[in-house]
Amino acid sequence: MTGSKKFGWAGCDLRRRMMYTASEKLAIIRLVEESELSVRRTLREIKISRSSFYRWYRAYEQDGLDGLENTSRAVRQHWNRVPDSVRELIVAVALERPDMTPRELALHITDTHDYFVSESSVYRILKGHDLITSPQFVVMSASDKFQNPTGRINELWQTDFTYFRVVGWGWYFLSTVLDDYSRYIINWPLTTTMAATDVTDTLEDEV
Repeated sequence: MTGSKKFGWAGCDLRRRMMYTASEKLAIIRLVEESELSVRRTLREIKISRSSFYRWYRAYEQDGLDGLENTSRAVRQHWNRVPDSVRELIVAVALERPDMTPRELALHITDTHDYFVSESSVYRILKGHDLITSPQFVVMSASDKFQNPTGRINELWQTDFTYFRVVGWGWYFLSTVLDDYSRYIINWPLTTTMAATDVTDTLEDEV
């Protein structure tokens, strides 16, 4: 199954800004990575220059979320260095639990050792010890259309999760099933989770 992406969730708010926060840059990177369009076309749709995007991507690959911080903010945060004892603890836990992601490790350290550490700090520490063997995601170019396009309805369905936050209510997830040929959305439940069962339930409703 392939995923389809719409670019309205970030919308005009991102385009109005001259400077992006680290979280916004990461959201843009993930949007481009998940898009079924080519990188060039996706960036054109959301009005982001390729030079800026690849600079952000290299910075995130090297330093995690901290690499996406604006320079002035990064300088102010330099004093907040993770103590050596906590760094050693992070490495030890990572070696014991190689199945855990940097985010899971950060939560584990915070919950079990009463020391708050961010996902980006864990990522940077593990990368410094050569414990991150590859980027957390890979940006791949895609064609503007399939090599073997569909010729009738119900030949190929696409599924997608689009997420958005409602102030005062929380995060919501729109699970959709789209017919590739007609481009008609045939099912679209709104959920409060993004579990695999939500996708299967969406599909089973149409089978």
